[in-house]
Amino acid sequence: MFKESWAFEADIQEANSVHEQFEPTKKMGVANRSWISTDVNGNLEKDESKQREKWEGDKVDPAEASLLNKLIRCALVSGRHEVEVLQRDPMSPLFSVKTFEELRLKQDLLIGVYGMGFNRPSMIQEKALPMMLAQPPQNLIAQSQSGTGKTAAFSLAMLSHVNTAHKWTQALCIAPTYELALQIGQVMEQMGKHCPDIKLAYGIRGNKVERNSHLQEQIVVGTPGTILDWCYKFKVIDPKKITMFVLDEADVMIATQGHRDQSVRIHRQLTKDCQMLFFSATFEEAVWRFAEVIVPEANIIRLRREEETLDTIKQFYVLCRTKEDKFTILCDLYGSMTVAQAIIFCHTRKMASWLSANLTKEGHSVALLSGELTVVQRASIIERFRDGKEKVLVTTNVCSRGIDVEQVSVVVNFDLPVDMEGNADNETYLHRIGRTGRFGRRGFAINMVDSKYGMDVIRQIEMHFGKRIPKLDTQNVEEMEKQLNCC
Repeated sequence: MFKESWAFEADIQEANSVHEQFEPTKKMGVANRSWISTDVNGNLEKDESKQREKWEGDKVDPAEASLLNKLIRCALVSGRHEVEVLQRDPMSPLFSVKTFEELRLKQDLLIGVYGMGFNRPSMIQEKALPMMLAQPPQNLIAQSQSGTGKTAAFSLAMLSHVNTAHKWTQALCIAPTYELALQIGQVMEQMGKHCPDIKLAYGIRGNKVERNSHLQEQIVVGTPGTILDWCYKFKVIDPKKITMFVLDEADVMIATQGHRDQSVRIHRQLTKDCQMLFFSATFEEAVWRFAEVIVPEANIIRLRREEETLDTIKQFYVLCRTKEDKFTILCDLYGSMTVAQAIIFCHTRKMASWLSANLTKEGHSVALLSGELTVVQRASIIERFRDGKEKVLVTTNVCSRGIDVEQVSVVVNFDLPVDMEGNADNETYLHRIGRTGRFGRRGFAINMVDSKYGMDVIRQIEMHFGKRIPKLDTQNVEEMEKQLNCC
């Protein structure tokens, strides 16, 4: 069990000596941290409005991050995330499947599944599909990140659910954005292309409907605002006839102004017998509260806690003074360890551009990714990086979540992740360094510390995750190589 008293006397002395290496300026304690950082020239900046403008320029938009993941994960599911299942009725036998044939799907749907290249269910599909296809219907809350086969799972459930003899909307899926709804619909169209009697409509902006003209499509995929209008204002969907309701990207939905209330208003019009399926990449408190409103008496599938640990990642910090010092140490690290591919995180676009230009001058093959690019442009850059056309990806937080590249062996926090108050952003740290150590491989995370404040951030991260981050001695090349290679 990790305790706050983890630091032995020697460790405390080391921490004190580290603090002495930096100038004792400005009392950088917790209460005085907000909006103090270094600019591209290494100078301290304390202008709050200037800092907010720079940081918010690359604030991760949840919907954009989700869409980016969908764009770059169009290939087959390769992950085998372990999941745990909490059943509504513990006495009920727990079923899972290893093949799609075990689901007794209609032959046309089975052909569609195999036509998409799926040869066996992913881990979450093994557990979730029997529940989604069960009779009587069962409600489900599932934690599932992009790339686990979640969209294909509920698409298959919706396609299997509808009665083609009924020419009205029976299955409804809500996603937070226009683009995400299109992505889901395209999966359904591809999977159901051998089922001509199943019709799909998109409840998205720009699609016009006539008031009181009832839709004949059995499946509708759309965004909350448009679907709400179709139910209330135009009355083309009768919510009482909906028998399967899917709410996708719930954590993104909650983060988007208005979508939560719109989704709840739609949900209130559904019958108690309607099957509710709820998907979210995270299960934070706000998501749980939302789930409890939307999905009563639900079965629960979530990632096991060990899926979120950092056991395969060796973490270090290195002491620096300026951005030039950071750059020199970065180049030394490259010479001391075998690096397949690396991702380097910066706070600002300006710093990322500076670093990318200097790495390129040193002969490195570098890709630059930041928030001013469109989602499609970002996806193209990540695909090039994944294909090995560039070996180093310099990025801001737009690339911190969900990007799996098997060859990434090193993640460098050129700037440490902190929140708007200047404290350690532990969630972003986890997502950043989680870009390495994937697929059971060993990975390294190098944190660059350039102030006493930076050391405070490292200590906060250590305490939060219950894991010490040792200092990497970059002054002694032989010792540094030994530290890296013994791990």
